[in-house]
Parts: sequence; structure tokens; C-alpha cells
Amino acid sequence: MDVKIEESWKAVLKHEFTKPYFLQVATHLKTERATGAVIYPPGSLIFHAFFTTPFDELKVVILGQDPYHGPGQAHGLSFSVPEGVPPPPSLGNIYKELNKDIGMPIPKTGDLTKWAKQGVLLLNAVLTVRANEPASHAKIGWMDFTDAVIRKISDEKKGIVFLLWGRFAQEKQILIDETKHYVLKAAHPSPFSADKGFFGCKHFSRTNELLMKQGLSPIDWDLSTEVEK
Repeated sequence: MDVKIEESWKAVLKHEFTKPYFLQVATHLKTERATGAVIYPPGSLIFHAFFTTPFDELKVVILGQDPYHGPGQAHGLSFSVPEGVPPPPSLGNIYKELNKDIGMPIPKTGDLTKWAKQGVLLLNAVLTVRANEPASHAKIGWMDFTDAVIRKISDEKKGIVFLLWGRFAQEKQILIDETKHYVLKAAHPSPFSADKGFFGCKHFSRTNELLMKQGLSPIDWDLSTEVEK
């Protein structure tokens, strides 16, 4: 199966695309579309996180659960929405923590592409969803794929900072070799749990400390400025 995905990721993940679970995902999506189901994000953006953050440039992983299920929200980056779409509540809480942690002004944009271009993989554990049906694709095989992604990062990279927010993300901790990577855990930024340990976690400044400790450039989290070339 020829999957359109960024070349460095394609080299790392090529064996996954021929496995039965992945063919099952592809068949499921085709069948649903054939019956008129609306699926987010659009097909061209399902692997958007991989194109925006090549494997060779990876520094940080922020793990989400599944894409936003409202019209125009999902564009293939966890927690992010396209330019012009108001930031959803969880993202608003992420911005509040950034403001307290590093003094970042609260942005109007919900587009996190700037982070992705600096090596922050904004990975949802499930890459598609039916319109208005959260978690509707949670059991079609995507998690086999994204678990393989996390394992490959753990096996083949060193010094990656994983941000695991909430119980769902923290269940992926077993896939990460903590003898050579960093895992930062906190409550999920959802309005239901942000005050139970997300606010005050300082994950953004801590991430940059860990990157600089390795001699790597820190992430410019401030969405009001352009990313430096």
C-alpha cells in the first residue's frame, strides 16, 4: 500500500503500511466514505503531523487522543485548529499555562503549526473521526499505528521530550524507554481536569530546559511571532 507520508517517516514506518491492521483502517475509511459519512480531518491532512514535523527534526511529542469532531476544526495536529477557528477549551487552557509559565501573550490563533515546524510532533493517538461522533474511530486500528510510531521514536531517537497529559496519554508511557528519553506528565488541559495538575505543571519551560541541557535549541512557544528560519 503506497501511503503518502513524509519521506523520513516513510523510511521508519514502511513495514507498518503492509500490516493487516493498517489495511483494515484503510478499508474502514473507504467503506464509511462510500456510505456518505463525513470524516475529519480531510484525507489530505490525516498525516499532516508527519509532514510538518519530519522524523529527522523531532524533539518533542505532545500526544492527543482523537481529532476534533466539529466542522473545520481538525487539521491533523493534536490540540491545534486551523487559522481563523477559535481555540477550543483545552487549547485555551494550554495558553493559560503558557502565559503563567513563560509569560506568553494569549494568542487569538489556535493554529500550532509554528510548534510543529520546530520539531514538536503534535500526534493524535487516533488520526480520524466521524463528524460529531467523538472517539468513533478509536477501535478501527489507528492506535496500533500510533503505538508503533511511539515505539519507533523511542527505539531510534534519543533525548525526546514526551508530554503526556491525562490518563489516556499516560497509558502510552510503557512504550517509551525512559533511560534515554524524558517523560513529563500532568492532568489533561480539559476544563474538567486542568485544575487537577495541568495548571502549574510548567511543562513548556521544563521542556526547553531539557532540550538546552542536550545542546539543542529551545522551542519558541510564542505564537505571536514568526518561527526563525
